[in-house]
Amino acid sequence: MVGGQSTKQVQAATQTYQIGTDVTYPPFEFANEQNQYVGIDIDIMKGIAKSEGFKVDIKPLGFNASVQAVQSQQIDGIIAGMTITDERKAKFDFSDPYYKTGVVMAVQKDSKVTGLAGLKGKRVAVKTGTSASDYANSVAKKYGFTTVTFDESDNMYNDVINGNSVACFEDQPVMQYGIKTGLDLKIVTKPTGGGEYGFAVKKGTNQALLKQFNQGLAKLKANGQYAKIQAKYLGTVTTKAKADRSFFGLMKENKDALLSGLGQTLLLTVISIFFATIFGLIFGLMGVLPSRFARGVSTTVIYIFRGLPLIVLALFIYTGIPSLTGQKIPAMVAGVITLMLNEGAYTAAFVKGGIGAVNSGQMEAARSLGLSYGKAMRRVVLPQGIRIMVPSFINQFIITLKDTSILSIIGILELTQTGKIIIARNLEGFKIWAMIALIYVVVITLLTWLSKFVERRMAK
Repeated sequence: MVGGQSTKQVQAATQTYQIGTDVTYPPFEFANEQNQYVGIDIDIMKGIAKSEGFKVDIKPLGFNASVQAVQSQQIDGIIAGMTITDERKAKFDFSDPYYKTGVVMAVQKDSKVTGLAGLKGKRVAVKTGTSASDYANSVAKKYGFTTVTFDESDNMYNDVINGNSVACFEDQPVMQYGIKTGLDLKIVTKPTGGGEYGFAVKKGTNQALLKQFNQGLAKLKANGQYAKIQAKYLGTVTTKAKADRSFFGLMKENKDALLSGLGQTLLLTVISIFFATIFGLIFGLMGVLPSRFARGVSTTVIYIFRGLPLIVLALFIYTGIPSLTGQKIPAMVAGVITLMLNEGAYTAAFVKGGIGAVNSGQMEAARSLGLSYGKAMRRVVLPQGIRIMVPSFINQFIITLKDTSILSIIGILELTQTGKIIIARNLEGFKIWAMIALIYVVVITLLTWLSKFVERRMAK
């Protein structure tokens, strides 16, 4: 990262590393009631950083996005309960193991399933990218069950609680922590298929950071801080009996985080729709020019960016492009570009449609009066077309607002990602998602009223 050995030595004490994590995987990483990132992994990482004299910027990307971000060098490392495997060693360099775990199976509290033999012909829930998922898939054929994969632990747990799956597999400390803090499941197997967690960097890179991690980890174990961190999260945990888990109690507790997420969503929407409008106007107008080449470019751009799934486009921009260019793209910038291209393509389509909806005789009449094509378009056709397009612009704003939720995949702390983080802490998925749905409905209702108001004004 920094050229020259002397420069490295000078910057060693102030180097800041971007570290990806999950923050929906308690007790290893999650957000507490103050929306601060805590957990075994986070405390270990921060303790090592303090011990070794560097700083860390924790990025709540989620496990899959963190893995891809390390590979594309968007971030420097990942600590997210990541099991060290031979397959992963081909692409990552791992630290010394900092935690040894095993996989357990959990079922509903009143379930009659007591072991793997009871899973024949049943559906089992697993979380993508985990050692528990690998273990479940390795024995699925032997015991005759099928697996369904989820990106979030809470969704996996709820699939079992709601009866859609008969069981789930999870790392022992994670499942124990969830049950102790109110998760309505029970463990029915002993830990098996044990693995070791490690801090990871892209293979062949950030070796100084890896060395510092190992040195710091050894110091934490020697001075007793490592044992204290484990005891803090894996000791006797009791559910907060006095905590108000009602809908309004949870809303009051999490209102600051939800408002922050809403603010990020609105900011992202406004910036994205601004650039999407410019993008859409340019390619929409190109689509009605006399030039066949310009029309072809417009049609191609609209076809490509309307056809790409938003989640694929977001991951390609955030992790794919940096892996090719070697240049980092901030998550917010990647999000804006994603929405600009996708929403801009739809905007371009209705700009073409709006102009096309203007009677062709208007252009002919303007040209017959001696106006050039450009002046006729600006003074006659566009003013009429804009009246047709305005409601579509507002509707596109609403669509963009909803589409921001997809960007939680690259770790942007908009409203949906905020909800995931809250749920990882309190496991109140139904109530939290109901709050988020209510917020979206209120905001979209206000925008719909605005759209109708503008339509009435334009009709006069």
